[in-house]
Order: sequence, then C-alpha cells, then structure tokens
Amino acid sequence: MDSMIEVRHLTRRFGSVTAVDDVSFAVRRGEVLGFLGPNGAGKSTTMKVITGFLAPTSGTAIVCGADITTDPIAAKRHIGYLPEGAPAYPDMTTLGFLQFIARIRGLSGANAADHIDLAVKRTSLGGVLHQPIDTLSKGFKRRVGLAQALLHDPDVLILDEPTDGLDPNQKHEVRSLIQELAPTKAIIISTHILEEVDAVCTRATIIAHGKLLADGTPSELEARSRHHNAVRLAIAGEAPDAATALLRLPGVQSVEPISDEEGPGLMIFARDGHAIMAEVTDLVRTAGWPIAGMRVERGRLDDVFRSITTHAA
Repeated sequence: MDSMIEVRHLTRRFGSVTAVDDVSFAVRRGEVLGFLGPNGAGKSTTMKVITGFLAPTSGTAIVCGADITTDPIAAKRHIGYLPEGAPAYPDMTTLGFLQFIARIRGLSGANAADHIDLAVKRTSLGGVLHQPIDTLSKGFKRRVGLAQALLHDPDVLILDEPTDGLDPNQKHEVRSLIQELAPTKAIIISTHILEEVDAVCTRATIIAHGKLLADGTPSELEARSRHHNAVRLAIAGEAPDAATALLRLPGVQSVEPISDEEGPGLMIFARDGHAIMAEVTDLVRTAGWPIAGMRVERGRLDDVFRSITTHAA
C-alpha cells in the first residue's frame, strides 16, 4: 500500500529555535496516526508545514504524490485541515461559512449543497446553521472547523486537537466519525490526550523538542511500559511474606504495594516484560493465599510517554 503522506527530513526553525528537527514518517490509506507530544513539542508546527501554512526550513512533505513545497495547490486539494483553534469568520453564520468554504474548494450548485449537507450531518451542526459563529460555544465552533475540513471529502485529514473543547458525548461522536472515515483516508491527529490514541489510532508517534522519538502501534508502544505483563494481585487476608516469595520467582523484577480505586494490592513487575502470570499463579496456588483478584496489565501508554519525553528533555 503506497503512502498518502510522506514527511521527509522536515526541519523548521524560527530564528535560533528549532521547532521541528529532521522529522520523517509516512502515513498510508486506512491509517490513523496519533501525533503525540507535550505542549511545545513541535506537533502543530509539523502540521502547519505539511498543510502548506508554513514553509519548511529544509525537507518537505509529499501529499498524494504532490510536493507541498513545489506544487502546493495540488497537495492542498487532497487535504482537509482542522488547525489549532479552528479560526473562522465570527460574523458569518455556520451555513454561510460552509458555503464560503465550498466556493473556495471549487464546489457549486447542487454539488456544493450535497457536500455541505453531508458535512453538517457528520458534525451534528443542523441546530446552529443560522447562528453567527461568534455566538456558538467552543464545542460547536470546533465542530464548524471539523465540518469545513471534511467538506470536500479529502483523501487526507490533518486534525490538530480535534476534540478540544468538546464534552464527553461530543468527543465520542467525533471519535466515531474518525473511525468511520478512516478506511478510505490517511489521517493524522495531533493530541496530548492519551485516551484518544486508544480510542481511534492505529499507530502513534511521540515527538518532543522537535524530534520524533517513537513510532509504532499503540500495542507496540504499550509493550515498552514497565507495566507491560505486570500482574496486579490482591490478597484477601494475611500473607505477610508474599512480596518476598514473589521476588524469588525468576521472571519477577520487583514488587510494589499499591492502593488505587480497586483497593490495596501488589503490583508485580516482570523482568524484561516477559509473561509471568503462570509463575505467579503457581506460587499463589502452592502458598494457598486467599486471592481477591489477579490480572495481567497490558502496559500503559502514559508510562512510555513520560519516560520518552522526560529523557529527551
């Protein structure tokens, strides 16, 4: 499958500050790439360069075969872009703004009306079509921005914090829409909300200080967490030597007492992330400990995110 987005050795400097530092990656049709990083990491700058809003200092981006630096109009025809803040003309109504965007995109007549109707339906804007954008809530303004990005049914979607300002129900709607659109498009979502990755992304990259530091599926990144294959054990009764006995197991790296929403327990960390559930189960059975609960952790993306971005500082 050919890549629909290719970012090649992209660098962007602002004076002496390097916001994006030799970043390269590709996104294929059907992929939803979560572009993760702390505030100021270079996410939005990278997106602005890919979409042609900023010129690169060096490197380039290829969108559906068109180079954003040498053939920007052709590249932009394939892109739907939701920028940070989703700026719009505040005195326009929602419908007026979408009609304006349709004309810019070369749509007219019944074709434009059909595209607007579909974008409005997908973003649930029917109730505010005739309201000035300035009077809308932050969540509705964000949805207007999303509607204009979808309006011309682009092959590529670049979405900067698409659920920013939305309530939980609206976030669910937008994530469901992204999943619905994903099979026919290449999508990049910039976010610092890790639950967004679990919800919609097939792949994730982590960027910090302008450098791309990790790239893989959510499961691959979670496997780098110290919690990957750890076992959470809750003992319903007395077992004073449990931690000592667990530490003698060959696959166990460490044991830590925890207390969370599930109550008190022990977190048993695996050596090198190997599966240790069978070892722990055998010990529990042999020792006769009364067990209140036991489960395997799959790994935590927030562990990996903090480890990678902190070490890069």
